Amino acid sequence: MTAAPPPPAQIWVDADACPVPIKDILFRAAERAKVPVTLIANQWLRTPPSRFIRALQVQGGFDAADDAIAERAGPGDLVVTQDIPLASRVLARGAEAINPRGERFTPDNIAERLSVRNFMEDLRGAGVQTGGPAVFHARDRQAFANQLDRWLADSARHL
Repeated sequence: MTAAPPPPAQIWVDADACPVPIKDILFRAAERAKVPVTLIANQWLRTPPSRFIRALQVQGGFDAADDAIAERAGPGDLVVTQDIPLASRVLARGAEAINPRGERFTPDNIAERLSVRNFMEDLRGAGVQTGGPAVFHARDRQAFANQLDRWLADSARHL
């Protein structure tokens, strides 16, 4: 008996905090590369009409969208998220992860990223002002587009 081929790679987006320019890049890539893109959020999302793009609204608490992504993402998939614990979870499932600034999360850097995140959270919990994220620039959008193109090219080679 022959094993069934793996499902085609797809992109999962932690959409609650994903910048609009990144969603636009993903929508164009979905059409161009014919790759499924699913946005998951706690709120209703508007998406362009496409057979490759869908939105999934999840009900529930704080991590409901993260849990939905972690349950669905698998080997070969790409997850777009700023959430470092979610990135760690999907890496453990064999998926790849990048943030909207084009930074890759890898098995080699995720432990350090989690440690820094937890340290900063502890500081904030102690009342220390740590500042917010840097302003989102055109260079961040370009870095994301470059990482996405690399993933699309790698995915095409594995088909």
